[in-house]
Amino acid sequence: MWRSFQLMLVCVCLTLVACDASTRDRVSVSSEATQMAGTIENERLEVSCGQCQFGLQEEGCDLAVRIEGRSYLLDGTSIDDHGDAHSQNGFCNCIREAIVSGELQGDRLVVEKFELLPRE
Repeated sequence: MWRSFQLMLVCVCLTLVACDASTRDRVSVSSEATQMAGTIENERLEVSCGQCQFGLQEEGCDLAVRIEGRSYLLDGTSIDDHGDAHSQNGFCNCIREAIVSGELQGDRLVVEKFELLPRE
């Protein structure tokens, strides 16, 4: 019964987000669907330094995405592939968006496509 309530609540929240004009172009990935499928295809996701911006505890600075409030470190592209991470607009100082495709493997996302979007 509790699981049904949670699923209904998630559906209502996603419907509200989909109806909000300011987030019309954002894509939201259901965490349950992500866990079942394990595949992300051309999703618009938040991307930044996992440690500096998303609060991951690993040592150093690593590129990560955030899906439904959960952060995943990336394999297949690195934080240094996209400029100086510690510059004013770098991943350690701001959260950006990217179009991402890949496969979830535990707490990591193996990237097949990563297209960093320009800052708005």
